[in-house]
Amino acid sequence: MALARVVADEPCRPFLKWAGGKRQLLPALRRHVPESFGRYFEPFVGGGALFFALRPKRATLTDVNERLIRTYLGVRDDVESVIDLLRWYQREHGQAFFYRMRELGVDALSNAEVAAWFIYLNKSGFNGLYRVNSKNRFNVPIGRYEKPAICDEATLRDCAAALASVDPPRVASFEEAVKPAKRGDFVYFDPPYVPLSATSSFTSYSASGFGPAEQERLRDVAHDLKKRGVRVLLSNSSAAPVYRLYEDGFEIVEVDATRSVNSKGSGRGAIKELVIK
Repeated sequence: MALARVVADEPCRPFLKWAGGKRQLLPALRRHVPESFGRYFEPFVGGGALFFALRPKRATLTDVNERLIRTYLGVRDDVESVIDLLRWYQREHGQAFFYRMRELGVDALSNAEVAAWFIYLNKSGFNGLYRVNSKNRFNVPIGRYEKPAICDEATLRDCAAALASVDPPRVASFEEAVKPAKRGDFVYFDPPYVPLSATSSFTSYSASGFGPAEQERLRDVAHDLKKRGVRVLLSNSSAAPVYRLYEDGFEIVEVDATRSVNSKGSGRGAIKELVIK
């Protein structure tokens, strides 16, 4: 199999400020990225920090969040329309405008309109969180920013170029996303983390609908990929259940990270996260 060079172009910054994003961990992650690989897979794409840092020539990007994927498609296929809308939102931004936008029904709109809506709320909402209620309504409050950087035109255009060179992002479960992976390919899993407050009982926690059963399925998928000759890298918290999950057949590396998403200042600061391969 012919292996692609890891980097096709200069790296670029993600256009989303994603809670749990990996920008701060990129140096640690890149130390464990293969020097060369076939296709890159990222089944929990989120903000896509590692993808945009590597800019691989061949990639499959997926997530179960349909609005997030439509945002990627809007940026990829019509970035100038997204920028035009964000310029407008930047001028109109304020508390009243934010809450009008938060209530907007967007699912029938174009991908570019969904992208601008998603990016605006991401940049102006509290800590870059994406959270919806039982009716799939975005319900994060406005952030405490004097002048949020809502329209970063250069970054949006760089990200659009990176996305245009790979397959269109799509909605898929992590199991479905990696089925085509072959020997020599590289898969990076960045799932919802096991909460650090979890007790010694592995069945006592759940996070964003991604609980113990899903974490075990992910471990099994990763193990199967490794047996097939696929290079695998995972991120997760340093909670005790994660060590137990990956104690057989994996290498666990502890890295320093900074917790930035917490309602209390005392809950932020340096913590350990795990890089698993």
